Amino acid sequence: MAIIEPLRNDIGHPAKLKKHSRFIRLWHWLNLLVITGSLLTVLLNSTLLDVKSNTKFILQQSGTSITAQQAKDIAHGMEDQIWSIHIYFGYTLAALFLFRLLSAFSPSTRQGFFGNLKSAYQAYRKHSKESHAALHEFTVKCLYLIFYSLLAIMVITGLAMTFDQELGISKTVSHSIKGFHGFCMYLILIFILVHIVGVLLAERKESKGIVSDMINGGKT
Repeated sequence: MAIIEPLRNDIGHPAKLKKHSRFIRLWHWLNLLVITGSLLTVLLNSTLLDVKSNTKFILQQSGTSITAQQAKDIAHGMEDQIWSIHIYFGYTLAALFLFRLLSAFSPSTRQGFFGNLKSAYQAYRKHSKESHAALHEFTVKCLYLIFYSLLAIMVITGLAMTFDQELGISKTVSHSIKGFHGFCMYLILIFILVHIVGVLLAERKESKGIVSDMINGGKT
């Protein structure tokens, strides 16, 4: 009789089964670094490298050696250097989001997001009246769906602004896209704060070790 080989290599080794795959852990921490770096560039340009403030500072330091327009051009140049870094962070975020999206739809991926969302919804429908945990799990999955949607908007609007001339987008429309892009950034900030508070509360209550699980994978 032919031996039926298991589809997953960890079936015979339950101790090796991880709650979070290496891909998910790597994606999570890289995403954190990229979003943090991107937000820092925005913060830097809106504070230390603010064009209006730096134009006045340059004029004060240079005396009458340069004109107001030249000082403004220098300030804009300093700001543009940081925005170029912001754009590279945006490219990286777009690549990370694309890989996450492909993994979510991959039939061979154990950690597929939409599969987990469907399972959480089914568990909620079945046990919602008896299980607070089922409602909590489904709520968390919905929050992540909102987060991924915001990431998609940030990526699309960011690329649209970067390639506005190539796409034939007018300056007026590009300005509106920029405003929407910035609004979604604040929503992502809110999500990050809620996420951090939720993790801290979970560490103190029913889900101790949730942070370490995202580092070493954890065990099911």
